[in-house]
Amino acid sequence: LEKMTDLVAVWEVALSDGVHKIEFEHGTTSGKRVVYVDGKEEIRREWMFKLVGKETFTVGATKTKAAINIDAVSGFAYEYTLEINGKSLKKYMENRLKTTNTWILNLGGTDYRIVLEKDTMDVWCNGQKMETAGEFVEDGTETHFTVADHSCCIKAVSSGKRKEGIIHTLIVDNREIPEVVE
Repeated sequence: LEKMTDLVAVWEVALSDGVHKIEFEHGTTSGKRVVYVDGKEEIRREWMFKLVGKETFTVGATKTKAAINIDAVSGFAYEYTLEINGKSLKKYMENRLKTTNTWILNLGGTDYRIVLEKDTMDVWCNGQKMETAGEFVEDGTETHFTVADHSCCIKAVSSGKRKEGIIHTLIVDNREIPEVVE
């Protein structure tokens, strides 16, 4: 079994539908390139004579564009960088912090990861886009949905400060859930 003998890079990427693991094998003698997403083989190339280049693929339910860049650093050393939606992983994650909110909670012994995409107001729970109902309330908006028979609500309220913008709060069974930073 020669699986993963040429593993050169592993990344964890937090998307709305979950945290995905990307693994990359690069055989510098055989020229082999293999990309795994969440343990499933996405790309396999044997006998690549050009050892540098780029492999493109998609990740997750949203089919997010991803690319691994292979660059020669010196001699037979290589550098591997992951891009998500055309941005370096670091830039992508920094941007994601501004465009999404993420909460992790446990209901009845099960962990749930809830993500709000602020630009579309889409709500994701454990990889599934949720059916939501939005309503305007006195101090902002409320987005209602249900997780495992628990009523959930994301309240959006103005912070009153231009720099901070809108504050989103998740309330489950009348209890505020703290946001997590991934």
